[in-house]
Amino acid sequence: MEQRQMNDDKGLLSHEEVLQIFRQSEALLEGHFRLTSGRHSNRYVQCAQVLQHPDHTERLARHLAAQLRQTVGVPDVVIGPAMGGILVAYEVGRALGVRSIFTERENGTMTLRRNFAVRPGETVVVCEDVVTTGGSVREVIDVATAAGGRVLAVASLVDRSNGQVDFGVPFRAALSMEVVSWPPEECPLCKEGTPAVKPGSRT
Repeated sequence: MEQRQMNDDKGLLSHEEVLQIFRQSEALLEGHFRLTSGRHSNRYVQCAQVLQHPDHTERLARHLAAQLRQTVGVPDVVIGPAMGGILVAYEVGRALGVRSIFTERENGTMTLRRNFAVRPGETVVVCEDVVTTGGSVREVIDVATAAGGRVLAVASLVDRSNGQVDFGVPFRAALSMEVVSWPPEECPLCKEGTPAVKPGSRT
């Protein structure tokens, strides 16, 4: 049991170590941002700034993999939504020693392409870069479940949900942020006349 605990803990980072990685990558931004969900916020985490550094990405993925081993064990496959979840899923899959695939939108619907498949009965972990409302993750969960997979957990680099999101399975994040966000019509920054920018890539 002691040896198993040592193996499970391998790769775990402290909160300060995770923060240091994001700070070194200049991934924590402040200003006026329009989020993928449509809401506005004064803070934004640009995970692409972290993901451009393979060493940082590997360390964070090993941290998530260690948490997953302790929580749900090792799945058969890791899956993430394009674009943000691709690298996270790949590195977590590599750390766990399992297959990694990703979903894409086709005519607005999240789907598996490129002959990727979740086989009936396979256990699945869904990975994402940032979770705010959890919409994309839920779509991936639906895709995996419809294919006959069993989703064990969700893992992301950043949890921006302020603890509000519930996927019905364990959710692990490398960094949890208390972030204030508003509907556009209630945004105080908009009322001040500050233009909102959308640092993400999805339109």
